[in-house]
Amino acid sequence: MSISTHVLDTARGCPAQGLPITLWREDGDEQIELGTGVTNHDGRIAGFIPEGTALPEGTYRIRFDTGAYFDSQGIDGFYPEVVVRFIIRKADEHYHVPLLISPFGFSTYRGS
Repeated sequence: MSISTHVLDTARGCPAQGLPITLWREDGDEQIELGTGVTNHDGRIAGFIPEGTALPEGTYRIRFDTGAYFDSQGIDGFYPEVVVRFIIRKADEHYHVPLLISPFGFSTYRGS
């Protein structure tokens, strides 16, 4: 299984370069950090999860630091972060969690 993400800035009409992202797996009350990085020129993170990392079925959480991103653009955004929780039910599939952002809104979906 693998997890990827892609962030697009819909207000500017381009990928959100330089946006910090962290991925966690929830294990009961414990949050296990799996990967962190900053989006590249295409709004993606290469090697978000180290190669060979086993990811079991369960609940995961991605935190997008939209506050840091908008600050770096000189924009006063409304949402300082976007947290997306999702459930992985089939460990042999790829999970793509895109995020569309603007200073005053966001949207996400399960991509392919």
